[in-house]
Amino acid sequence: MNTLTNSILIRTGSLPVQEISCKTPAGFPSPAQDLAVNRIDLNDILIQHPEATYFMQVKGNSMTGAGIDDGDRLIVDRAITPRHNHIVIAEIDGEVTVKRLYAKNGLLKLKAENATYPDLVPSPGQQWSVWGVVTYIIKATP
Repeated sequence: MNTLTNSILIRTGSLPVQEISCKTPAGFPSPAQDLAVNRIDLNDILIQHPEATYFMQVKGNSMTGAGIDDGDRLIVDRAITPRHNHIVIAEIDGEVTVKRLYAKNGLLKLKAENATYPDLVPSPGQQWSVWGVVTYIIKATP
């Protein structure tokens, strides 16, 4: 089971970062022409509901099939209603995890994105809650 560490609240202030106003080719390099530089705010791009959004850091590898690796940071929005196939942060009997929500045909479970981890299906009397929906994954480059 992945565990999540270092929950970080998002500042409500501005976080201006420079943006070069062109698409970056992933193939052959193109010569840099007089590229205009604009200021953007990452909050405007990444955060839809600032008062309901937080960051969490992943520990573990149960979600590698979804591109979520150990050490990644997740942006989680509590204002989004969790639906089938969303990646969610859930608490099960006091343990926090990140999994894909399966909620279809009356069946509810949390699915890992790594075949070595079993699905988590609620047992009678077990305490479950969904803390929020993962909206973005932030990775450091190697």
